[in-house]
Amino acid sequence: MSSFQPAVLEAVLERITYANEDNGYTVARVDTGRGGELLTVVGALLGAQVGESLRMEGRWGSHPQYGRQFTVENYTTVLPATVQGIRRYLGSGLIKGIGPKTAERIVDHFGTDTLDVIEADAQQLIQVPGLGPKRTKKIAAAWEEQKAIKEVMVFLQGVGVSTSIAVRIYKKYGDASISVVKNQPYRLAADVWGIGFLTADRIAQAVGIPHDSPERVKAGMQYALSQSTDQGHCYLPEEELISDSVKLLQVDTGLVIDCLAELAAEEEGVVRETVPGEDGQPRTAVYLVPFHRAELSLSGQLLRLLRTDEERLPAFGDVDWEAALGWLATRTGAELAPEQREAVRLALTEKVAVLTGGPGCGKSFTVRSVVELARAKKAKVVLAAPTGRAAKRLSELTGVEASTVHRLLELKPGGDAAYDRERPLEADLVVVDEASMLDLLLANKLVKAVPPGAHLLLVGDVDQLPSVGAGEVLRDLLAEEGPVPSVRLKRIFRQAQQSGVVTNAHRINSGTPPVTQGMSDFFLFVEDDTEEAGKLTVDIVARRIPARFGLDPRRDVQVLAPMHRGPAGAGTLNGLLQQAVTPARPDLPEKRFGGRVFRVGDKVTQIRNNYDKGANGVFNGTVGVVTAMHLDDQRLTVRTDEDEEVEYDFDELDELSHAYAVTIHRSQGSEYPAVVIPVTTGAWMMLQRNLLYTAVTRAKRLVVLVGSRRAIGQAVRTVSAGRRCTALAHRLSGALRPPVPSGGGESGFGG
Repeated sequence: MSSFQPAVLEAVLERITYANEDNGYTVARVDTGRGGELLTVVGALLGAQVGESLRMEGRWGSHPQYGRQFTVENYTTVLPATVQGIRRYLGSGLIKGIGPKTAERIVDHFGTDTLDVIEADAQQLIQVPGLGPKRTKKIAAAWEEQKAIKEVMVFLQGVGVSTSIAVRIYKKYGDASISVVKNQPYRLAADVWGIGFLTADRIAQAVGIPHDSPERVKAGMQYALSQSTDQGHCYLPEEELISDSVKLLQVDTGLVIDCLAELAAEEEGVVRETVPGEDGQPRTAVYLVPFHRAELSLSGQLLRLLRTDEERLPAFGDVDWEAALGWLATRTGAELAPEQREAVRLALTEKVAVLTGGPGCGKSFTVRSVVELARAKKAKVVLAAPTGRAAKRLSELTGVEASTVHRLLELKPGGDAAYDRERPLEADLVVVDEASMLDLLLANKLVKAVPPGAHLLLVGDVDQLPSVGAGEVLRDLLAEEGPVPSVRLKRIFRQAQQSGVVTNAHRINSGTPPVTQGMSDFFLFVEDDTEEAGKLTVDIVARRIPARFGLDPRRDVQVLAPMHRGPAGAGTLNGLLQQAVTPARPDLPEKRFGGRVFRVGDKVTQIRNNYDKGANGVFNGTVGVVTAMHLDDQRLTVRTDEDEEVEYDFDELDELSHAYAVTIHRSQGSEYPAVVIPVTTGAWMMLQRNLLYTAVTRAKRLVVLVGSRRAIGQAVRTVSAGRRCTALAHRLSGALRPPVPSGGGESGFGG
């Protein structure tokens, strides 16, 4: 129990052992400088940096497991006064450009005056041996920025914002930070990555914005819509949006309806349109503007491509198909099956076509055949896929350079592309693999850039999970009454029938449990307890697979978990796998960030699109390995799976997550030699057929399931309920006419 006597503790922050980014709760070890051992302090310490001297107010107490500890209620930083304190403070990596060695040299030169010198006239640092004008300037700038950030931090902590978010707010608005937070807190939700409506709402409450202010209600409704796009919907039915908003905001229905009308009248607010519902009955759909624009634009562009009289592959209009396919067989050494021939013919004679089918049915060979024939007629072929790994695979398959869709279009910060209708790609045939991953926004950007008369072939497996982003474009294009011609390959080729991975993928897809006995490439380790299944997964990855199959646990094996949370979720497994595969070593530099530790050798993934990183941006889902860590300059280097070296400053580490284990959703479009899939009753709500099917089809050579037969049965039986809310198929089939412009600005739609 804590004593009730308020107390003050002055000490230097030695290390942070745990930090919760959301609520600021921190467990740390501090040194009181009395020569004793380190003390434990707990409480709201976010913002404090290792090496700082703190004056903490709080209470003494004891913990049954950890003994005596101090609970911090609030703290202030005090600049250290002793030479040793100053050396520690500067050497802690707080100021960019000063590491432990430089700190030593500066303090040796200026002694206890060091901090006053940097504060009053940092140019004097040039007197320190080994510090040139360039470093001096850099240190001076970093010190100024640190001071400005501190001021913003103190204000933001007063309104309950965690440090990592405060740093982001400062990076976005600089000196205007405090004014934006005070006067327009809901802007934060739109402008700053990592701040949702809920955080902005907490801040708004702290700065005194009323509960029923229209600004709050409108921001809340836009948040409810953007939440639904995160769930994959392009719009929400109006009545659902109203009831969601009432629940979220705890305000009257009447106020929500009035604010919805206001939003619909605003240029960048929302768009209301009547669309056919799942039952065919009309319903009022409410879209965020970018999604409405994209859906209209994508359907319009596809219809335009399909209907144009221009033709960039004229050679295939009157080709002798028997002769062409005969020539192809001599080139590839294999005959095409009838439905593959049909797919090849469609791709080369129709302006837009879709090829779908499961593993082992010859999609890849069909794509290779299309590319061979087009190139034989000197066509300009452009190949792309949504992820780096899928693009690499497409290149290997066809012998033609393939790139990610992002790089192909040269997407810029803000998401604008260098190629669009005004400046289309130089292409006669565009082939996009793993098209089930294309969300509405990316598909729209891509199709805009296809020149009239060129052919577009979309290849993908429609039974996999739909895209992470909103929409289910591939499924909408395959709608029966739609205008886009398609071929579905169903026959498993003989050589693929030998593979347990392929045959079990098809069993799962048809609702039959996988065969797990007597297979050389498909195993089940039964473990009904979720926590034990998590531990067993780690053992299989780190020890058993390397011993039996000679595969590298970091490079060749990927754990795919149904969900992030829980004892067998990606979050927990990442921690355990890091301990097993990349444990701490005294000679290995590491950086603690929030609750995570980054080390050289760590497998990591980028978790947001960042258009300013690397040569052409680094995108959500890119995977890499940490190859270097520079503690002095506070940055680390990641080599991505596209073989690019990318630098991350330590304050950008919230964009990286460990990737020893990833969720199955995040693995889309990637392929790994071996996958290990914990399937436990702990993930009951997530277990669905297309989830397990997607996970199994990521493996090239080996699948290991870990968990309970009951959970696997649940996954195989459960077909995901409900389609996503999208009107693309209706727009393509003509069931939904484009809205008539009604003075809604240049975009051509009104309320």
